[in-house]
Amino acid sequence: MISTKRRVFLKGTLAAGTVGAAVGAGLLAPSKLLAAWSDDMFRTEGMAEAMNAVAGTTDMQQSDDIDLSAPEIAENGAVVPVSVEAHMDNVEEIAVFAEANERSLTGRYVFASGAKPKASMRIRLGDTSDVVAAVKADGNWYMTSRNVEVTVGGCGG
Repeated sequence: MISTKRRVFLKGTLAAGTVGAAVGAGLLAPSKLLAAWSDDMFRTEGMAEAMNAVAGTTDMQQSDDIDLSAPEIAENGAVVPVSVEAHMDNVEEIAVFAEANERSLTGRYVFASGAKPKASMRIRLGDTSDVVAAVKADGNWYMTSRNVEVTVGGCGG
């Protein structure tokens, strides 16, 4: 009679071996799955350069159809919760920028057709800054922003 612990161990070993073999054979390639786009846009410096890298423009129309949730005051700039929800049709992308950060782009999300356009993350803010949410819908870019006051900087401040 095989004990329950032994059975769980054997199943786990078999599963790990199968995944290892699949990775070794090239059937699973996590690096290819995670590299949906070049990371160059995340290395851009300054707000204008980051917006141009993501959207190809800095000229975005203000929209009330974008809900940007971020605290008015962040006691710790290292972990600032931010969420963006777009109430528009045909949303293709959401990008989040922190204007005062040297590397302004903090997140970019690409949505499949029909997906609910909502994104949540925790970002770093080195100093008090406008957080900008940019949404691409029907081929056009829209934005909204919110100022977040940081009491303790999250980027070494």
